[in-house]
Amino acid sequence: MQTPSSAASSPPATVKKPWYRQLYFWVLIAIVLGILVGWLWPDTGEAMEPIGTTFITAMKMLICPIVFLTIVGGIASVADLKKVGVTGIKALTYFQVGTIIAMITGLVAINIFRLGDGVNADAASLETTDSAETLIKSGEEKQWWEFITHLVPDSVLGPFVEGDILQVIFLAVIFGVAINAVGQVAAPIRDAVERLTAVIFKVLGFIMKLAPLGAFGAMAFAIGKYGVSTLTSLGSLILLFYVTSAFFVIVVLGSVMAYLRLNIFRMLGFFKEELLLILGTSTAEPALPGLMRKMEYAGVKKTTVGLVVPTGYSFNLDGAAIYLSLAALYIAQATNTDLSIPQQLGLLGVMLLTSKGAAGVAGGGFIALTATLSTLGTIPAAGIMLIFGIDKFMSECRALVNFIGNAVATLFVAKWNHELDVDRARRVFAGEVLPPPAGETENDFDMEILEQEPRDRHRHDPHRDNTAPALFAEADAVRIDHERPDDAHTARH
Repeated sequence: MQTPSSAASSPPATVKKPWYRQLYFWVLIAIVLGILVGWLWPDTGEAMEPIGTTFITAMKMLICPIVFLTIVGGIASVADLKKVGVTGIKALTYFQVGTIIAMITGLVAINIFRLGDGVNADAASLETTDSAETLIKSGEEKQWWEFITHLVPDSVLGPFVEGDILQVIFLAVIFGVAINAVGQVAAPIRDAVERLTAVIFKVLGFIMKLAPLGAFGAMAFAIGKYGVSTLTSLGSLILLFYVTSAFFVIVVLGSVMAYLRLNIFRMLGFFKEELLLILGTSTAEPALPGLMRKMEYAGVKKTTVGLVVPTGYSFNLDGAAIYLSLAALYIAQATNTDLSIPQQLGLLGVMLLTSKGAAGVAGGGFIALTATLSTLGTIPAAGIMLIFGIDKFMSECRALVNFIGNAVATLFVAKWNHELDVDRARRVFAGEVLPPPAGETENDFDMEILEQEPRDRHRHDPHRDNTAPALFAEADAVRIDHERPDDAHTARH
């Protein structure tokens, strides 16, 4: 029989929202409507650009604070800083191996099908548009070592103003380590970080309600501006990229999931809201907060999520890696530039460096491709105009694969660290509604991000509202007295 105390301390039951109230349903409707508007009324579709860009801007506004607070809170709360360093090394090792496999997958695909043969393009005669020229110039000026020196910002606030995730991660790690090293003196700061994180995620929940509107605007603009004809002009290359990406996700990432004793398709279903949001907006950044929250809910320890996911958004770009290798070889074939196997491997080595940080820059994939060709010197950089028109329609696939790759990477590193509840992850991916993980409460999660809601949300339960906090406070006081008798009075007050 359940006692009043246990009833008070147990979390309220949660249920899955009806399908017609879930975010993915309305985002899917918005994408379809956006395609129709852009196709049937191109001028109207192109005029929808401000709607999509405003939503993406609003989401990006929160990305840097979320990344900073999550990393700082995670590092500051761990007992062993050495473990944080080991987790970082494991994550970077996985990222590098995954990127190499993704690039090799792209190289093999374009070498087998050789879609560029017969194009016979003259790079000297290719005309560049103003927007393309800006990206080409940025890529040509980019050096392979810049992603290392660029880590250190000019000021503390600069990375937040410019939205530079790499620099934000650098600052967050330093601040997190410092707070941890200071010890008990920094306890109020740790508490403030946790409270501010909860507030930021609540703001995120408000903005996410506008996701269907943002997806509609972005998709209507893309179809209205670039047109369906653009898709058919180089449809074979687009198709090869999508098929290669699907092969990588299902076979390569699916094998990693099988090693973890998890199902890749069920995981994709769990993240359907985020995947549709990426499909509509062509960028993975709006889906980053949802990935972090859902990974924690699925049984990955918060400290691992806070370190691996944001870092992966800059260093684990599987989709961009496939795109870079496939596009570079297509341009070489189209301009009749013969590359031997050793030269292709050298190209791969250059891409490993130029691709870092591409996700945090507008047109990052295009800039990284130009930087690769300029550094290598054997493939004419002007050849990128051959694929400039279809780059927009390949960006969705890049972002989708990047997101899926980071989800799998987080699970793998967590398993490597013995910080993954595999049974919980399997049940959550299967659609089972579970209470928050041990040590967490519903206040630590925005249940709307998880597409769940308390069963008794609209019923007021005075006994639970008043008794539970008192019980938790009493338990905390006993724990403090037991662990630090000398500081018990100070800790309580």
